[in-house]
Amino acid sequence: MKPNFFKEGYTISDQNATHFLTFSVCGWIDLFTRKEYKDILMESFIYAQKYKGLVLNAFVIMSNHLHLIARTIEGYELSAFIRDYKKYTHGAMMKIIQSEKESRRLWMLHQFKFYSSRHSRNEDYQIWTHNNHPEECITKAFTDVKLDYIHDNPVRAGIVFKPEDYVYSSAANYAGRKGIIEIELL
Repeated sequence: MKPNFFKEGYTISDQNATHFLTFSVCGWIDLFTRKEYKDILMESFIYAQKYKGLVLNAFVIMSNHLHLIARTIEGYELSAFIRDYKKYTHGAMMKIIQSEKESRRLWMLHQFKFYSSRHSRNEDYQIWTHNNHPEECITKAFTDVKLDYIHDNPVRAGIVFKPEDYVYSSAANYAGRKGIIEIELL
């Protein structure tokens, strides 16, 4: 039998501990270039904060992935939040993709169907990858590195000069300004 440190993949052993998470779109498809999709993600964060025990400490939504630092309060599980968040946002975004007339509609449907066909637990389409790469924020130093990484994403991508100027991020909250949603500062 292998010792625990040889575990494969990343797991969430403490469901209420603070974790750094990454949610990625299959094939790195630039889905979040439209405001409607980003708004679904934001509204889902707010709902989870109110009704699912989510404590959101930091986040950034990029064109094809999002990063967050979060935990859940006692009585809730971080794994359940992740499952429910991805399931709901998947369904809401698929409704838009299937009903709207945009130039990428057929291509996106084809791509998400392809990724769905690669996993037996999927139905018709798959937007999110199955891995969330959870990393527990055990030390302040580790957490600070991840917080800077999250907030510097739009700067590294050339979208803004200063992290706090990117709307779909918690960097404004950390700069003492009002962010797009309320978070709990670390």
